[in-house]
Amino acid sequence: MRHTLLFPALASALLLAACQGAADGEHNQAAASSTAASGHSFAGDINLADYTELLKTLASDEMEGRAPGTEGETRSIEYIRQQFEAAGLKPGNNGDWFQTVAMTVTEASPDTTMQVEVGGKQHTLKFGDDMVVGTRTGEAQVKLDASQLVFVGYGVDAPEQNWNDYAGVDVKGKTVVMFVNDPGFHAGDETLFEGKRMTYYGRWTYKFEEAARKGASGALVIHDDAGAAYGWGVVKNSWSGEQFDLPAKNDPEPRLPVQGWLTGETAAKLFADAGLDLEKMREAAGKPGFKAVPLDARVSVELSSKISEKSSRNVIGMLPGTETPDEAVVYMAHWDHLGKHEGEGDQIYNGAVDNATGVAGIIEIAGQFAANPPKRSVLFLAVTLEESGLLGSKHYVSSAPVVPMDKTVAVINMDAMPVGGRAKNMTVIGMGNSELEDLLATALKPQERIMTPEATPEDGFYFRSDHFNFAKAGVPALYAKGGDDLREGGTEAGQAVMADYRKHRYHKPSDAFDPNWKLDGLVEDLQALYQVGNTVANDGSWPNWYKNSAFRAKRDAMMAAKK
Repeated sequence: MRHTLLFPALASALLLAACQGAADGEHNQAAASSTAASGHSFAGDINLADYTELLKTLASDEMEGRAPGTEGETRSIEYIRQQFEAAGLKPGNNGDWFQTVAMTVTEASPDTTMQVEVGGKQHTLKFGDDMVVGTRTGEAQVKLDASQLVFVGYGVDAPEQNWNDYAGVDVKGKTVVMFVNDPGFHAGDETLFEGKRMTYYGRWTYKFEEAARKGASGALVIHDDAGAAYGWGVVKNSWSGEQFDLPAKNDPEPRLPVQGWLTGETAAKLFADAGLDLEKMREAAGKPGFKAVPLDARVSVELSSKISEKSSRNVIGMLPGTETPDEAVVYMAHWDHLGKHEGEGDQIYNGAVDNATGVAGIIEIAGQFAANPPKRSVLFLAVTLEESGLLGSKHYVSSAPVVPMDKTVAVINMDAMPVGGRAKNMTVIGMGNSELEDLLATALKPQERIMTPEATPEDGFYFRSDHFNFAKAGVPALYAKGGDDLREGGTEAGQAVMADYRKHRYHKPSDAFDPNWKLDGLVEDLQALYQVGNTVANDGSWPNWYKNSAFRAKRDAMMAAKK
């Protein structure tokens, strides 16, 4: 759906952007006065009409899919800045609204093919149809030359689980191939890791990181819809076109020269030619004591990529606390999406649900806080490069936090908020992690709602959004959104809405604003999340992780060091 209307604040933002270019923090008086044209009163209540306007504008075609490093970024972040300012926030990055995030842009040639010699047979794999592949090295030319394939099960080395898929095998200079998700997932074994609930070991990002640490030259993840929690089309779209990364000099962890995915069908054929049954190997990989299997197979690929160095920006607004301004609660959402792709039909990836819903949400909550200033500061963080591996939040946490982690009291993240209407429940992603959930339960009582865990914990959503970088640093983080038990239609209707989004809209051009969405439920969600942050911003408490959380030790050590 195309939206040609430029709302007044956006029109002013575009005029301002044209005059000033992309320079950080150079804003004039006209920009400040233009915010009055936004139509937002920010009188202290979360307003459905205002929220809808914000959502429509952020998801409009004029934002060009909000891809980092494009004109769509310039338009998007200027609009967000205007709305932060109109809501009553101050520049949050030491007097600036923006925080620059350096990035390396890599675009692999779509004509890339991969040659696999297996069991004496030659296979030519096509980019997008059979595999996707890329590099994180920042080099324009990389290659694998007859690199031996080694099957490493799920590619996990987890000492606390007494599990090491790399035990007894040297993969240096070789290419590892592995399944997505955790060992317990496909096996249906609740005694392995967390059973169907994905841990970070199940994320493809971890698998590439671990392969690099082991010295591999290449790594390929075998796709399956259930294990990845999305179809091959999502993988293809996400790995096509420009890919973004933090520069290697800013992120010194080991990187793979070549990494990517194989379709399940392609992997099955390759394994069969190597004399192995893929499903039997999946069964073996899901049992304790699995041993890696070197394959009678060699992979070669010459990967040519366009490389450029660019930058993107986080947008940061601050409401200083009235009593303890050095301590802060953080509300966050990622503004970026997939931009525009070449092709027929609608090729703008508007990202209405993902994540214009979240950005509009933190703007509305900012207005509510500004009308009721709290004792602690509240930081509003619209981050970039989430779609490229949570890079904007990673940069903020590891390199440039405005508020130190030991002064950051809590983080509340909003990402892909449901638009199906009012619900009897609110879904807590990764439920059972922190004491912020106790505060959410209290906030939901006046709405006559309850908390429930996500219906598909095997999808690993807790590790797929920006709060996770704060969690790894020890800061208690809450990631919650509308539930699936709708007041109109119950769980059947709610799950149907979510299934439709995942199948037909997620990371597709069809994730566009729909005037038929029922946003009253989302407003209730925002009210509840405001109450959680407002409590912490005023009561002086320091919510912690629950004792069984993997993040508890980091926070305890951090807080002990302060004493």
